[in-house]
Amino acid sequence: MASKRSPTRRAVSGLHPAAGLHRAALGRGVRAEGEGHLKLKAHKLRHTAASLAIGSGADINVVQTMLGHKSATLTLDTYGHLFPDRLDEVSKKMHSRRV
Repeated sequence: MASKRSPTRRAVSGLHPAAGLHRAALGRGVRAEGEGHLKLKAHKLRHTAASLAIGSGADINVVQTMLGHKSATLTLDTYGHLFPDRLDEVSKKMHSRRV
């Protein structure tokens, strides 16, 4: 028989019950620093951290672990466009090893 209990907040919103507390703390900190006009959100900061890590040379597995993604595929689908195109580098290395 199905339960008659009401769904939890997590089930409804997809967020951990403490997420509201973290958002509130972030908002207070941002306002206290006089940066409230930036409208920073935790999700934007997460993307910024991932972008900075990639720009600093982190490989896909490092970014995956940092973000807690279940698979590297999810990380690549989201951030793959930020990884530098290294086809020329690979081609030169392959050619030099062939010669």
